[in-house]
Amino acid sequence: MADNRKEQERAELHRTIWSIANDLRGSVDGWDFKQYVLGMLFYRYISENMTVYINRGEWETGNKDFDYAKISDIEAEQAREDLVKTKGFFILPSELFENIRAKAKDDENLNETLERIFSNIEASAQGTDSEDNFKGLFDDIDANSNKLGSSVAKRNEKMVKLLNSIAEMKLGDYKDNTIDAFGDAYEYLMGMYASNAGKSGGEYYTPQEVSELLTRIALVGKTEVNKVYDPACGSGSLLLKFAKILGKDKVRLGFYGQEINITTYNLCRINMFLHDIDYDKFDIGLGDTLTDPLHWDDEPFEAIVSNPPYSINWKGDSDPILINDPRFSPAGVLAPKSKADLAFIMHSLSWLATNGTAAIVCFPGVMYRGGAEKKIRQYLIDNNYVDCVIQLPSNLFYGTSIATCIMVLKKSKPENSTLFIDASSEFVKVTNNNKLMQDNMDKIIEAFRTREDIEHFSRLVPNSKIEEQDYNLSVTTYVEQNDTREVIDITRLNVEIEEIVAREQVLRDEIDKIIAEIEAGV
Repeated sequence: MADNRKEQERAELHRTIWSIANDLRGSVDGWDFKQYVLGMLFYRYISENMTVYINRGEWETGNKDFDYAKISDIEAEQAREDLVKTKGFFILPSELFENIRAKAKDDENLNETLERIFSNIEASAQGTDSEDNFKGLFDDIDANSNKLGSSVAKRNEKMVKLLNSIAEMKLGDYKDNTIDAFGDAYEYLMGMYASNAGKSGGEYYTPQEVSELLTRIALVGKTEVNKVYDPACGSGSLLLKFAKILGKDKVRLGFYGQEINITTYNLCRINMFLHDIDYDKFDIGLGDTLTDPLHWDDEPFEAIVSNPPYSINWKGDSDPILINDPRFSPAGVLAPKSKADLAFIMHSLSWLATNGTAAIVCFPGVMYRGGAEKKIRQYLIDNNYVDCVIQLPSNLFYGTSIATCIMVLKKSKPENSTLFIDASSEFVKVTNNNKLMQDNMDKIIEAFRTREDIEHFSRLVPNSKIEEQDYNLSVTTYVEQNDTREVIDITRLNVEIEEIVAREQVLRDEIDKIIAEIEAGV
């Protein structure tokens, strides 16, 4: 029954979001406009989160009629210091989402009002432990942007519509909702915009099924982990899968990630809050992970999951410092300047805990290309760090039809061999994309867990055999593909052809006979 209710709530939420997005986009590109929708969703969330927290505290002391949204700003100021310590931020009653929305249509300076409120929320965390997690969070929600309209009046009209639409979303009390409503709304919006935006969207978003598969791989044999890390975390969907599958309390020391794109970095931090991850349980950094990694003091990590950008440029050997970087130096060579893929692999391996697992989506070329990439693969295999390579189906990701792979890394393997899994047929076609279903994921995880040979699907290969194959890690090199073509019996086919030819001759003779009789009659 709970599952039915959950699905009904989710379906209704998705319908509402779809209608908001279609109604509000207008001249604003969907991928840009998502920042406004998500930003306003975030504003509503933190307003309700704080109001519920304060109200419950008062109700428990017997003050049943108390409502934070209705008290004066002066009265509320008394709670500022305590709230910043516990929640990481503070919002005055007059600046709560519900109160601003109620007055929005009559506020000719709504754009300035919103800018001031967003600035005040950010300022409430300044000089505190939560400062880094709130700084710049609202930068991408520009209420004065020409994208919203050519005049202040038109921009404000759009913002009123947005405030009303977000307010009407049936998210309920976020603590009582059977779905993680705010977080679910975020994920649905990201998926929707990513599928419409093609490559520009796909760069920042990993489909939920792939996120789940990576998370489940990293969790085989574990019921909790110390820390989760993603070196190219995008909007944070991979990190948050651990909270969904394990429960956020089972990620004991929190969620860590780094992102190079500032808009996506802001979305990632918003996403953490929307999934009710407290400010002191996540640390998302902004910058280039390969040349300026920001979590030296936090590694090693027990679980690493990532879908880093494919074959991007990086400094590589043009920067003489990098070859001596402890993350890259063990291989004795750097990933090529035009293909940073294996640099992400080396970085992740370096920061992986001895008892940890890293599951990383890879461009297929890194498994077989020569040169420096082959030398890095040789280092990985000779030191027994590659636990498994999984071939995924094509067309799983937004914006690319490439059949990607997953490389699984471990530092403490019991045997000197590598598992190969061919999951290229494990999908169901949904509209234009292929999708991993629960059965597909279960089959992959079971093969990964048991490490047994299954014809046409999985094979455990001694590393010496991989050396014989010149360190080629392509799954098809080791797992024979199932030939589904029909087997032809040539001898029988020849007999059938002879019979057909003979029948044809009989028919010709009959036709000739009929024609001769007709001609004789004439």
